[in-house]
Amino acid sequence: MNKTRIVLGVEYDGSRFCGWQWQTKQRSVQAVLEQALSKVANHPVNVQCAGRTDTGVHALEQVVHFDTSAQRHTDAWLLGGNRHLPDEVRIIWAKPALADFHARYSAVARFYRYIIANRPVKSALLARQTTWCYYPLDAGNMHEAAQYLIGSHDFSSFRAQGCQSKSPWREMYFIDVYRDDDRVIMDISANAFLHHMVRNIAGALMEVGMAKQPIDWLASLLEVKNRTLAGVTAPPDGLYLGAVYYPELYGIAKHPIFAKLPPDARRFN
Repeated sequence: MNKTRIVLGVEYDGSRFCGWQWQTKQRSVQAVLEQALSKVANHPVNVQCAGRTDTGVHALEQVVHFDTSAQRHTDAWLLGGNRHLPDEVRIIWAKPALADFHARYSAVARFYRYIIANRPVKSALLARQTTWCYYPLDAGNMHEAAQYLIGSHDFSSFRAQGCQSKSPWREMYFIDVYRDDDRVIMDISANAFLHHMVRNIAGALMEVGMAKQPIDWLASLLEVKNRTLAGVTAPPDGLYLGAVYYPELYGIAKHPIFAKLPPDARRFN
């Protein structure tokens, strides 16, 4: 029987999950999503995602695809899927995909957001959705320091020890750090990311924001290519997979932040 490829946008609070990927005897986002979709399809469903997230990491718009022989209206995947999902996970859109679409390999760029609650007292309401830093952060200095990371670099200093990527080289398209009341927010986009790369960058920028390191410290970290010299890994609580950018031919709506992408990053459109 012919199969149809479906693509979904998925939002989730990762604080009570072991991460995206299936884990034995632990609750994962992938597991609950596949279970919900399998009930709608009336057959086992396996999903592929744009980027696996770690324990405690959230998503504003994760993109996934799956193949199905079930004949369902698009709304059935959205409404039926959500009916079988826990409150922490929601399908926010669904549509048929081109046969060659792949949530991971068709992506041109990814956007992550890191949110720091920068206040004297930890938030009771957002304790699992933000990273807390009581020490006042200079967002302007953090933004200036972050600009050293723009472009194509060897990001070994910001790569987790257990990272399985074959190459430490990544193309950083933009990174903005700004204050919104008592929150400091980092928006970052690249063609792809190494394991813990965003959290390691956030940790280094917080050192700059607290004036424990100079603004040009991140430039020197790129040069030394040594993770042990680059400070702590920031907690997962404040990290969100924000959106994924695909070539126009796939018809997937673009998050407005991707207007910041340089022209060469959109060359596949």
